[in-house]
Amino acid sequence: MDSILLIIFISLAIATVLNIILKKLSVSHIIGYIITGTIISNLFDFNGGENLNSLDLIGEFGIVFLMFTIGLELSFSKLKKMKEIVFFNGLVQVLGSALVIFLVAHYVFLQDITASAIIALAFSLSSTAIVLSYLKKSKDVLTPYGEKSVAILIFQDLAVIPILLLISFLANDQLSIGDVLLNTLLSATLVIVFMFTLGKKLIEWMLHFSTNAKLEELFLGSVLSIVIGASLLAHEMGFTYSLGAFIAGMIIAETHYHVKVESDISSYKDVLLGAFFFSIGTKIDIVYFYQQFFWVVAVLALTMLLKAFIIFVLIRRKSNKNDSVKSAIALCQVGEFSFAIFSLALTKGLVSAELGSFLILVTVLSMIVTPFMVNNIYTLASYFGKEFFESDKIAPINISQHTVICGFAIAGRLVAKKLSEKGISFVIISDNLQHVLLARERGFLAYFGHLDKRPVLESLKVEQAASVIVTVDSLLNKKIICQAVLNYDPSAQVVVKISSLAEKQSLHGIGITDFVHAYQETARLLVKSSLAHRRAKGPIRESE
Repeated sequence: MDSILLIIFISLAIATVLNIILKKLSVSHIIGYIITGTIISNLFDFNGGENLNSLDLIGEFGIVFLMFTIGLELSFSKLKKMKEIVFFNGLVQVLGSALVIFLVAHYVFLQDITASAIIALAFSLSSTAIVLSYLKKSKDVLTPYGEKSVAILIFQDLAVIPILLLISFLANDQLSIGDVLLNTLLSATLVIVFMFTLGKKLIEWMLHFSTNAKLEELFLGSVLSIVIGASLLAHEMGFTYSLGAFIAGMIIAETHYHVKVESDISSYKDVLLGAFFFSIGTKIDIVYFYQQFFWVVAVLALTMLLKAFIIFVLIRRKSNKNDSVKSAIALCQVGEFSFAIFSLALTKGLVSAELGSFLILVTVLSMIVTPFMVNNIYTLASYFGKEFFESDKIAPINISQHTVICGFAIAGRLVAKKLSEKGISFVIISDNLQHVLLARERGFLAYFGHLDKRPVLESLKVEQAASVIVTVDSLLNKKIICQAVLNYDPSAQVVVKISSLAEKQSLHGIGITDFVHAYQETARLLVKSSLAHRRAKGPIRESE
């Protein structure tokens, strides 16, 4: 007992320290859990040991909860709206990538048909955990390339279920293909019919009852019961645990409880996913990794190039070159579900232990490089074509005596509207892609970027601008932007929106031309409007 507690303590300590360091380097926490597992397995010499069955089971339920949360985001109404880009683009990407990788694995690397099929299907998937979190954080999910990337990721997540089922049935050599297909169809029909009829009513009743009870722990207990119960049902019918959890998530997505369920379950999902990636780390042999390092790099580079080319060609059909390049960069890696596929294939004996270790190493390396790629996706894309959104990647605009509006929140939109009505030329710069897209929809010249960068100042020809209007809310951002503009062009006419006299004092001395106090101006206009209405009713006494 003491030794188990010691291992847990050391594991948590190492994972915490590693993830703090990796966070500062903008590296995914997934890598921290994998490295922790590798360190612990070598430190306590249980690498690949038989004592890890419980850990593997806990880790598998990390994938179960991940599939559950994906199901929560995939309501039928949402899938219906995105059906073309989800099902067509997703299907072509998965099948196209799998076919090409299968041919390379079978004919170039001389793997047997079963191993080649497993490699092809696993490597055709991308990292939902890393890419989707980046797209949401950066707001790139609202861009054309983000929308298409998310659609393909959604289909890949859906494809995980049949891929895992296929691997399970490949290991069953007692049934013919016809029997396998028939049994699968019957079992799947039973599971789906039960879940969407009686199961749906049971789920809604449990959530309704636990909500009315006003006990948070009862609601959470109901959610955990639903996820685990659905998973066990699917497993008893011969499917993976993930299928039941995924269907349960889709059912809850159709109810008004899905937001609360997703928020309540997120921390538990992350902990269990951490256990899953930790268990993957325990399977990594450091010596073998060192010996095969160059082969691992070569296979990963080849895989990413093949996937990137296929995705680029697919997206390029109906999109510009830059969106196609960014989609290819975002999705060319090997994803976390490959771990689950390789783990299942190893358990079923469909691939050798040495090949399984090699494939896991390729996936681990892919997960390590992915955060660096997606965090610098605009820079990488700029090497292949002109960037549409990033202002420091475009040619300088061809106007002068214009106004530069920094920020496109409420104040920025009002300023743009007034300038447009007066026929004054202006350009908008914002670090919020949603605002940039909104401005472009309204027919304004707008770019995504940061006005404190010299290339941005040069692209927008700030030195030839009549004025620069800063409408951002953050005092720190105001100071950084104003200093950058005035360092670039000391004669620039900078007008800043402020919310308090304290802000004005903080910005004093930089060289700002004029301050506009938002609340004072609002108060002045309110009083002016009030007096105008009073005059309309009759003369005002001098005392007033």
